[in-house]
Amino acid sequence: MFPILETERLILRELTQDDAQSVFKCFSNEDVTRYYGQEPFIEMRQAENLVKLFSKNFAEKRGIRWGIERKGPKDIIGTIGFNVWSPTHRRAEIGYEIHPDYWRKGYTQEAVSKIVSYGFEHMGLTRIGAVVFLENEASNKLLTKVGFEKEGTLRDYIYQNGQSHDTFIYSILKNR
Repeated sequence: MFPILETERLILRELTQDDAQSVFKCFSNEDVTRYYGQEPFIEMRQAENLVKLFSKNFAEKRGIRWGIERKGPKDIIGTIGFNVWSPTHRRAEIGYEIHPDYWRKGYTQEAVSKIVSYGFEHMGLTRIGAVVFLENEASNKLLTKVGFEKEGTLRDYIYQNGQSHDTFIYSILKNR
């Protein structure tokens, strides 16, 4: 069963096809995908397929992705979750995006803090990693603020717009 998580201002819940329009609104925005490692969506079908992929990854225990919904309005403002989830090795990588209308309001930090706790307390994770473009100052600051430590640089790690990009690798460990 898909876990529903709650914070002071947010509900983190399973995405459905009813959320495809909100997902498209995020992933078609160049400001959102600039540091995401993919091109902006141009068709609604891409958002529908992404929702299906998130559902498939959860069913196969390869990832879990929540829709970020503000309490009150019932619209998705972004998504957050764990990619490259390896229950055997008790690790996953965190990933998230939020629509620019909701940047600098603390929503992402609230959601990141909640799923990190959930990952350690309920999923048995001992390590949560994050891969971030060097230029993504907001994510680099956020991860450090919530307790992630920078481990190093992955050179030419992500291709976007036909160009390779270096990234930082971060982690947070359960018992340190």
